[in-house]
Amino acid sequence: MKPESESKRKLLETAMEMIWESSYGSVSVEDICVRAGVNKGSFYHAFKSKSDLAVAAFERHWEHKQPKLDKIFSPLVPPLERLDNYCQMIIDDQKEKYASFGKMLGCPFCSVGCELSTQDEKIRLKAEEMSQRRLRYIESLVRDLAVAGYIEAGDTMELAQEVRTYITGVLMQAKLENSMRRVERLQQGIMRLLGLKQHVTAAA
Repeated sequence: MKPESESKRKLLETAMEMIWESSYGSVSVEDICVRAGVNKGSFYHAFKSKSDLAVAAFERHWEHKQPKLDKIFSPLVPPLERLDNYCQMIIDDQKEKYASFGKMLGCPFCSVGCELSTQDEKIRLKAEEMSQRRLRYIESLVRDLAVAGYIEAGDTMELAQEVRTYITGVLMQAKLENSMRRVERLQQGIMRLLGLKQHVTAAA
């Protein structure tokens, strides 16, 4: 496999940061190239368009996040602990971004996916794919909570989809309000949705 060029790496990392920090529409190819320290010729050698760069940046961001998710959702970890760790990961990620940029950034996939859902089908599909990947982790958690008897057995896929939707809504509302308040209460909301009692997690 041909090694990735340094300019391509810089473009991917810079694009993800800038698009997440502001929005897809407000960031130009020139803006990305300037911050990355890469000339436009190198950009168009690596990518056909800003849209292609965004899709590749999404994939790169996921590749960096996946090992952490695999560890959090390992079947060797008790399901209640997985829930604790996943919620804490989301909280920590949002706090880190807030400390760096002074504002809530929410989920990059959902933010850009919603921004371009009626304008760029390639990006919409990639954002949806990222959401489906996250759903598989959540479904495994919900299924194992049901198997362990913590929640009622039922349609775990439907319940997992509801949890994913709730998380997405919390992050988007937190971004709208520019406040960590709702994110910090994310776990309590998921527990209510799943029918888990607060003391169950505390005692586990």
